[in-house]
Amino acid sequence: MTMISEPDVPAIELGHRETVPGKPSRARMIGVIAVGALLVTAINVTAAVYLYRGVNDLKTIEARLDQLGQFEQRIGARIDTVNNGFQSRFETLDRQLQANFGQINGNVARLEQGQPAAASAPAPGAPEPSMLGNTTVADASAAYEGGADPADAQPSFKRKVAPPGPNPSYQRIQQPDGKVYYKKIN
Repeated sequence: MTMISEPDVPAIELGHRETVPGKPSRARMIGVIAVGALLVTAINVTAAVYLYRGVNDLKTIEARLDQLGQFEQRIGARIDTVNNGFQSRFETLDRQLQANFGQINGNVARLEQGQPAAASAPAPGAPEPSMLGNTTVADASAAYEGGADPADAQPSFKRKVAPPGPNPSYQRIQQPDGKVYYKKIN
């Protein structure tokens, strides 16, 4: 089909377009897209800020957990030190008990053979009673001959001897930050 046009009327209109109802204009469309992009950008910036804060909080918590691990190691080392101290004391008490049982068994064997059991040495670790302060055996026997019965006198025991110093089988290690560790020497 051919179309006849008037030569005075241009074929393409270059002026204002009429807006069709229900169809938005280009300017309005560009404005809506720009506002949407701005809104998406604002949401991304807000999410980035919260993500950055969350990462910093996570780093802080990790640092605290590392400190907790170090604290746990220090507590464990102190518990081991106390445990080793108790163990060495129990070993000492066990040796003393074994020595006392050996002495008692020897005395019982002598009594069974009819020999008198003589206490050649006092039991290790047992405190020696003293009569009325600083008295000697001669003073006690003189008091007994003088009519005083030693059973009637109230015994005053010596003060308990302080336990020996630290066990030499443990080495004390003090670090520059002030922490003290004990290491067992084999």
